[in-house]
Amino acid sequence: MSTTAGAFIAGGIAACGAVTATHPFETVKIRMQLQGELQDKGHQPHHYRGPLHGVSVIVRNEGLRGIYRGIGCAYIYQVLLNGCRLGFYEPMRDALTTLIFKDGKTQSLGVNMFCGAASGVMGAAAGSPFFLVKTRLQSYSPFLPVGTQHRYRNAWDGLTQIYRGEGVRGLYRGVGAAMIRTGFGSSVQLPTYFFAKRRLQRHLGMEEGAPLHLASSTASGFVVCVVMHPPDTIMSRMYNQNGNLYAGVFDCLAKTIKTEGFFAIYKGFLPHLARILPHTILTLTLAEQTNKLVRKLEGRFLPSAALKTV
Repeated sequence: MSTTAGAFIAGGIAACGAVTATHPFETVKIRMQLQGELQDKGHQPHHYRGPLHGVSVIVRNEGLRGIYRGIGCAYIYQVLLNGCRLGFYEPMRDALTTLIFKDGKTQSLGVNMFCGAASGVMGAAAGSPFFLVKTRLQSYSPFLPVGTQHRYRNAWDGLTQIYRGEGVRGLYRGVGAAMIRTGFGSSVQLPTYFFAKRRLQRHLGMEEGAPLHLASSTASGFVVCVVMHPPDTIMSRMYNQNGNLYAGVFDCLAKTIKTEGFFAIYKGFLPHLARILPHTILTLTLAEQTNKLVRKLEGRFLPSAALKTV
């Protein structure tokens, strides 16, 4: 691992590269999660029927600008989220295993999951205002609107309007759902990645390199999507609401299931999977490469004493 600062930078750069490729599916996922919100099954619209259909509908009606709405906020959020997640995970894990087992190299699933969740929650809290605006920008459509529509010219206009209307509290609307969602995802992302990586090396003899990173990332991405999607749906709805449609996470969950059925919390699962698989693969694979680059730069510019203390 690089220094904590180096790993934060490496994680942020890797995530920005990944989000550029996967942002269109994120837009489709959010709109599918919001379509038919709190409507009975027989009366729900189906403007967006899947990842490819959703992308084609949005591009046809709104162009590339429509499918990439909120990309600026997505970059800032990914730097904060994955910078924290990839930057703080290993130092936290090392410190905790050293404290408990007296050996930082000991692998403990419980410690790994706790550190993954904790580092993800930190990133989610830091980036919540940007994810809030990103969600509202992506849900807006002048052609096929779903959910509550928010007219923001850009990310800064969105942040300004929310702050003027609701203050700092408004900027952190839904942060509880975001922390639960990211805690769920982060608790399994890195532990699953490193678990798969170790098993592939041990049982299949795979060596360090792109094929190993790709296989490990694929396993991690699938598990993350299954675990994280229900709280992700709740978060999208809480972020996009006007006023106090939902009193909190559990109120939103209860209303959604009661009105639309249990599987409503898995609306948009396929576009989420279409986004999270390549996103996880690109983020973790690029993180391996950017970490190597950052370590080289640190070795060149930082004194060896500073590197030994991190």
